[in-house]
Amino acid sequence: MSRNTGEASPPEPDRPASDERAEIASTIRPAGFTRRSFIARLSASGVAAASSIPLLRDISAAQVEASPAPPGATGEAPPVAMVLNINGRDYKLKLEPRVTLLDTLRENLQLFGTKKGCDHGQCGACTVHVNGRRVNSCLTFAVMHQGDKITTIEGLAKDGQLHPVQAAFLEHDGFQCGYCTSGQIMSAAALLNEVCGPDDGSVRECMSGNICRCGAYPNIVAAVQAARKPA
Repeated sequence: MSRNTGEASPPEPDRPASDERAEIASTIRPAGFTRRSFIARLSASGVAAASSIPLLRDISAAQVEASPAPPGATGEAPPVAMVLNINGRDYKLKLEPRVTLLDTLRENLQLFGTKKGCDHGQCGACTVHVNGRRVNSCLTFAVMHQGDKITTIEGLAKDGQLHPVQAAFLEHDGFQCGYCTSGQIMSAAALLNEVCGPDDGSVRECMSGNICRCGAYPNIVAAVQAARKPA
């Protein structure tokens, strides 16, 4: 029978820290698993995944090509027969409903005087007259203008005589590169029939929808003012 003598048991000798780490690692890492083997397995799995990508892409493309597109999926509408009256002449056309008046003038009728500038209604280079009022032709569809009277820069002169605005632009040198000039002239010609103050500031405001990248605004204003004066 043992008896407690009250004497403390001698302390166990300290174990090296490396032995403790090895023991912990053996409990959470399977045998034979090393840092080198982990990297090797990771590289092999990456190669396998990369090699499968072209196969997946080819299968997807084949499935898409084999699947017929549902009707109307392309967003294209059938052409619409229409008649547009431009510069006093009727044109029979067959166009998709989404074709703009600007593209119709340039691409279908070869009326290249109407310029395509920003194509967002911001520069005014594409200005034409619709029933006497100025319109940015890039912002309106051709199909909307059956029965309207459309005038482009090609139809502004009458009987071989320049329109007063055209003559004033020549007299006051109201252009430099000339790209915006047709739109400037069409806007100014419409302005003659609009309410606009007599001063230069009012003219600038009324012509503010037309941008001249060359900066020929003083001459443009002078030309508009000259055209506004009674003959």
